[in-house]
Amino acid sequence: MSTRPSKELETFPNPNPQRDYIIRIDLPEFTCICPKTGQPDFAQFKIEYVADEKCVELKALKLYMWSYREEGAFHEAVTNKILEDLVAATDPRFMRLTGVWNVRGGVYTTVIVEHRNAGWQPAPKVELP
Repeated sequence: MSTRPSKELETFPNPNPQRDYIIRIDLPEFTCICPKTGQPDFAQFKIEYVADEKCVELKALKLYMWSYREEGAFHEAVTNKILEDLVAATDPRFMRLTGVWNVRGGVYTTVIVEHRNAGWQPAPKVELP
């Protein structure tokens, strides 16, 4: 596998497709370029998903996120694009992507986008005493 930025998202078979379970991935070092100023933007991305048949391979995900480092992108646009690419690669039952952007000019931005397969419903939340 390459160690250069790449837009390819590799996957592997879900080891337990018969069960809904949550996969959480934190990516604290995302960078891209502000399309207005050319200055770097920094964000932490959080992925939560319920896989169907495929899971995203983590090194490929890291290289994918790295591929945005020199690209100009608005926070809202890049967050939605990343979700679209992840959904296209993995076809999850459910996926939520949260982009928590570092302060810029006194403004914090958080962008949350979701995908849900038609007909999929989460199991009721269990509350233990």
